[in-house]
Amino acid sequence: MMNRRMINRRTMILASASALVAGTGRARGADVPLPFDNGQRPLVKYPGKRPMIGLTQRPPQLETPFAVFDAGALTPNDAFFVRYHLADIPLQIDPETFTLDVKGKVDRPLKLSLAELKKMPAAEIVAVNQCSGNGRGFFTPRVAGGQLGNGAMGNARWKGVPLKAVLEKAGVQAGARQVVFAGMDAPVADGTPDFAKALDLEHARGGEVMLAYGMNGQDLPFLNGYPLRLVVPGYYGTYWVKHLNEITVIDQVYDGFWMKTAYRIPDNDCNCVTPGTAPAATIPINRLKVRSFITNLADGATVKSGTVRIKGIAFDGGTGIRGVEISADGGQTWRPATLGKDLGAYSFRVWDIAVALAAGPHALKARATSNAGETQPLEPLWNPAGYLRNVVETVRVTAT
Repeated sequence: MMNRRMINRRTMILASASALVAGTGRARGADVPLPFDNGQRPLVKYPGKRPMIGLTQRPPQLETPFAVFDAGALTPNDAFFVRYHLADIPLQIDPETFTLDVKGKVDRPLKLSLAELKKMPAAEIVAVNQCSGNGRGFFTPRVAGGQLGNGAMGNARWKGVPLKAVLEKAGVQAGARQVVFAGMDAPVADGTPDFAKALDLEHARGGEVMLAYGMNGQDLPFLNGYPLRLVVPGYYGTYWVKHLNEITVIDQVYDGFWMKTAYRIPDNDCNCVTPGTAPAATIPINRLKVRSFITNLADGATVKSGTVRIKGIAFDGGTGIRGVEISADGGQTWRPATLGKDLGAYSFRVWDIAVALAAGPHALKARATSNAGETQPLEPLWNPAGYLRNVVETVRVTAT
């Protein structure tokens, strides 16, 4: 159903195949010790990226070093995490011959060039893209899948065309139910399902879902989906299809592997089950859970006793952050932090607070509450896929 070779490949080579498949080697000097029983992971260098934490090589999966998040609300393009499912990624792309196909249950099938998309009225939105398995490496009991720390997330200012406008241009037919999205990456082994994701029609044409060609004032980086990617504000990154070149409107619920089988969560109020058990029923993963992190102090750090500034970020699935509370005594007492500039309901919200730390050990915790009233749990919730982690994190420091 999904043809992954819809573009003519000519002369624009964004990076050599060898560099993109294998990277350019380890960054000088460094391995990253992980805060769970996975040993160490190398810092690696890929075209267009600063040294990143390497998870896999083919396809490239790169985690953002956590210190990056202390620099501000927007994650720099060269530090933005990378996640692929399929190893045959499109290494040569000509923006002049690229086309986006819009087909299926539409009155006017379209082939839109990148230039034509850029001539349509543009929109911008600041939104967090977070991998469904961000933090999976902390799950206890351990679960299968990429053993990520907390760096598989990022926040950017995205620019592009509202999906709603493209669907209106094509003319959605009566009876349509879902919209399916596919990109130019492809499997390398027989039997591996093509990667495609679907949104309900109402969501797809709600006005916020975007066909993005810009990121933080620049073209999309190749490893983040050049020349076009889907941006689904408030939803986990599995829906943010990269190298997007096909949109198909269908009159049924899409039953492809990556919707029907993969990326499923327990269908109950907490989206969790007792560790070691299986859920009775599942649904596709959807909106981000509310989360917060301390960004300026690493676990195990030593600080000078007295007044210590604590900084961090918080976000949720699109209602925005109502408040962040900080505990310096392991959760016994809490104080409100000061929220920084509001860049929109889908963005990171920076926060800070000054706390007095006497000499000795301290367990620092940050707890966010969304405008919808959702608050992070104090105890971790478990599911077999290692998704949705949003427990209140603890940073242990020693004041001297």
